[in-house]
Amino acid sequence: MNKQTKPKRINRRDFIKLSGSAAALLADGVLSRKVFAASPKSKPKNILLIITDQQHIDTIAAGGCRHVHTPALDWLKRQSISFTQSYSSNPLCSPARSSIFTGRTSSEAGVHVNGRPIRRDIPNLGQWFYQETDYEMVYAGKWHLPRSFTKNIPGFKVINTGIGGLGYLCDTVTSRACEAFLRNHSISRSFLMVASFLQPHDICEWLRLNTNDPGQLRYEELADKLPELPDNFQFDRNEPQAVKNTRQARDPFINGYWGKQHWRYYLWSYYRHIEFVDAEIGRILQALENSGHAKDTLIVFTSDHGEGLAHHQMVRKNTLYDESAKVSLFFSWPGHIPENVTDRSHLVCGLDVMPTLCDYVGIKTPKMMRGRSIRPILEGKSAPGRDFVVTEVGSNKGRMVRTKQYKYITYKDELMEQLFDMKTDSGETRNLATASKYASTVAEHRRILKDWEARLQVAPNVPNPDAWRKA
Repeated sequence: MNKQTKPKRINRRDFIKLSGSAAALLADGVLSRKVFAASPKSKPKNILLIITDQQHIDTIAAGGCRHVHTPALDWLKRQSISFTQSYSSNPLCSPARSSIFTGRTSSEAGVHVNGRPIRRDIPNLGQWFYQETDYEMVYAGKWHLPRSFTKNIPGFKVINTGIGGLGYLCDTVTSRACEAFLRNHSISRSFLMVASFLQPHDICEWLRLNTNDPGQLRYEELADKLPELPDNFQFDRNEPQAVKNTRQARDPFINGYWGKQHWRYYLWSYYRHIEFVDAEIGRILQALENSGHAKDTLIVFTSDHGEGLAHHQMVRKNTLYDESAKVSLFFSWPGHIPENVTDRSHLVCGLDVMPTLCDYVGIKTPKMMRGRSIRPILEGKSAPGRDFVVTEVGSNKGRMVRTKQYKYITYKDELMEQLFDMKTDSGETRNLATASKYASTVAEHRRILKDWEARLQVAPNVPNPDAWRKA
């Protein structure tokens, strides 16, 4: 009888060679999680934080998306714990990033709209680690707090500013700057490097160029390759006026004018932008392996916010529906964090990134953190997790409370509230807020939001500090 050979573990050098068919041969199940008995003093020698811009959570082949080829992100997902209930703290570029880099809400950081700086009395990740650790702090790519591309980011050494405002121009430069840093960095010194990409944000430019539906497919050879429209493409028109205004003001020529084929062409095009950024992420992961830093590096992958992607006939971001508000969140550290685990139960958010990194390097967090370390969850320890997350949107005009089963949404000066049972209506198509049987559920979510608001220290420059309060 032939002796069985032990399956070969895919390493970082091999992942970039995976084709779609080969990748399908890898295990894609949820592995049973075990506790990693890491010493309380163990910490990653290096940290790599990868951020994409405007990436819908369900756009990775290894996560089940059939319309995209993502060998780099597939590989990373299989080396990580990934979260399906992960939310942006504010589904707009600058506000979301302010929360990732401070662990505070965007209204506290003073970044309620794009292009605002973080208030000076709240340290960002670079400043805090520079003060509390000996890590070399390195930044490449988009910042957007306040300027998208700047050479001056407090606490960080900027190795690439992203050059311009389009991902297809600057993301390659960003990945090559990171590659050069990794290939030339002394293995004896610790670093925290941020690689911040613009793609798939270029879909915004695509939308500008394709606002008008020509009535026929621009490339007929794509006819049998276009993705189907989502199940919640047709939606409940009885929405809060704030949502209607967002849809209509943003894309007045899209809603009601695009045919279904053009909508599907938009979906196909968006997936190509995902593939652009996947290639750049692959370049960095390969450089990390080649540099000898891989086994000692904690990798975190996320996005600032999602993309409408035709759900609710929405494009772009800045709404509280899941397509805009949810983001991927992966953590990988060989030998310390279980691999190929999909966590479908714990609620996490962008606020958790900074406190988790502080926990891993063994330093205290800045005061008034709204996020929490999810290290116990990552290491498989008994951890209750949080009962809810809150997302804010639109210059402090809207709030979302996501609990284990429900999502509650309210807007300033709006009588209409929204309540969705996320277990039975994940597409958010049936508003339960006006049904008498859910009155106590609505009241409980109002209370959660009121208590959350009472703890916030809203920045002086933020308008409508009480926008979400109910009398």
